[in-house]
Amino acid sequence: MSDMTDKAINWVHQQKALMPDKPFFAYFAPGATHAPHHVTPEWADKYQGKFDDGWDALRERTFAKQKELGVIPEDAELTARHKEIPAWDEMPEELKPILRRQMEIYAGFLEFADHHVGRLLDALEDLGVLDNTIIYYIIGDNGASAEGTLNGTYNEMINFNGAAAIETPEFMIERLDDFGGPDSYNHYAVGWAHAMCTPYQWTKQVASHWGGVRNGTIVHWPARIKARGEVRPQFTRVIDVAPTVLEAAGLPEPAYVNGVLQKPLEGVSMAYSFDDAEADERHTTQYFEMFCNRGIYHQGWTAVTRHSIPWLMVGQERPALDDDVWELYDTNADWTQAKDLAAEHPDKLAELQRLFLIEATKYNVLPLDDRGIERALPEIAGRPTSSRAIASCSTVAWAACPRARSSTSRTSHTPSPPRSRFPREELTA
Repeated sequence: MSDMTDKAINWVHQQKALMPDKPFFAYFAPGATHAPHHVTPEWADKYQGKFDDGWDALRERTFAKQKELGVIPEDAELTARHKEIPAWDEMPEELKPILRRQMEIYAGFLEFADHHVGRLLDALEDLGVLDNTIIYYIIGDNGASAEGTLNGTYNEMINFNGAAAIETPEFMIERLDDFGGPDSYNHYAVGWAHAMCTPYQWTKQVASHWGGVRNGTIVHWPARIKARGEVRPQFTRVIDVAPTVLEAAGLPEPAYVNGVLQKPLEGVSMAYSFDDAEADERHTTQYFEMFCNRGIYHQGWTAVTRHSIPWLMVGQERPALDDDVWELYDTNADWTQAKDLAAEHPDKLAELQRLFLIEATKYNVLPLDDRGIERALPEIAGRPTSSRAIASCSTVAWAACPRARSSTSRTSHTPSPPRSRFPREELTA
């Protein structure tokens, strides 16, 4: 990460030296905090003892801090922990030193990434372009990942191959000092992932619920955005970033790129909300689906159903799709999806279930396929064998723009000149 930050800084310096009046665009996507959580001990050791009381206590502290900061409504409720996720007190005592270390490493990894983001911002400030550079800081991984099993893992690939039973407490304790190092492919336990998705239900992969799709996002652009330190309640999705970039830069949506006809962008620019916290929401409908965990958002209401559990990689018995139980939430009044209203409003639930099918048809989600690893194999899944996958976790995108215009930002795994392709991510800003 240090090296890629150096290269990003050098690239920005080069752009401003060669073309000082020309806007630039860059996308910075460190591995944090996607597994494996790799960081040197001095960063992890800063957090020794910080998580000794476990993930349930951490979740309570996080919820209180969120309210203190004003990033969630004062009347928001902390959702209940599902029975599939063990309480901290239920975990074996001999495993807890490993569990604590997992979270210490994760926290050090996140701070390490944040440190290097800070270096980038310092470079922009030194160049005198920080205030007129729009910066999107998206922090998350589709919701925190619960793919590390109930106990966490020294090597995530073990679970991916259906051999999680190998990693007994004894196995992991023997490797305690190697967690987070180059010989590990470590990941934390499900309980920590759930705590990192506070105040919502579930985690990454469970795209039906907010815990599987919501991420904290910071937007900074002093030359254009008058508001300071405010929160915006309007629903927005990561697919809205690209339209925002184009509107900010005063550019039309490209119809062709390198002679190839483009599909229309599916998002809605969020620039309208920058200086109007009370503006009417423009992104009013959005489907969600991952491994058949699915849902629909429409004008504040959500209908959702969980179909599978993220940490059961192999041999999971999934119900028939028609047997999935749907839940209904009014997030206009229930920010965290804490109160299921399905029994009280069956007509509303049926309306949203129908809307999900309409949107799923429109955006090529159907047919639903709940297979796991098979979907990654083109010859089994029925896809062409030539493919390109892009993933990102904590990301920073920034674009320096002429003062006479608005601006915004988006993606490309290494800092490089602007590209017109925008990778799709399962994130909600």
